[in-house]
Amino acid sequence: MLTAAVGILAATVLPASAADTTVTFSITTAGLTISAPGAVNIGSVASGATTISGQIGPVTVTDLRGTLGGAWTATVTGTDFTTGGGTPAETIPVANVSYSPGDATATTGTGTFAPGPGGVINVPRVAFTGTALTGNNSATWDPTLTVAIPAAAVSGTYTGTVTHSVA
Repeated sequence: MLTAAVGILAATVLPASAADTTVTFSITTAGLTISAPGAVNIGSVASGATTISGQIGPVTVTDLRGTLGGAWTATVTGTDFTTGGGTPAETIPVANVSYSPGDATATTGTGTFAPGPGGVINVPRVAFTGTALTGNNSATWDPTLTVAIPAAAVSGTYTGTVTHSVA
């Protein structure tokens, strides 16, 4: 009688048939981007000053490529700074402009994030790197720009461009 009860219980619990479904999905890359302030004023100095220095605001690399063992390098370069008509006395050459990235102010994700050595931005310089990256990540830093002012520079508001890029 016990054997018959077990057989009836097993017959009512087990399915008559089964079907498996293989499910797949994809995670696609969303890209690698860099952002920086559109404009910044680093202050003013009196005529005769030899330098001016100031932070240019947060620069952020956002890596949404979802890599395994990935890497990126952010670089920085610049242009001459000019005022008025841009004559030699109204121009501070980019060779007088130095960039110091400083340490990261924020990071997300898994990886190693490191500031570059900085330097004169008349040629592209490494600003920041991300290495040994897994998944999505980001790094933010607040670089300092230092401009050596030539003795012949005239008074005025000088404007130049600092360009960040990432690859």
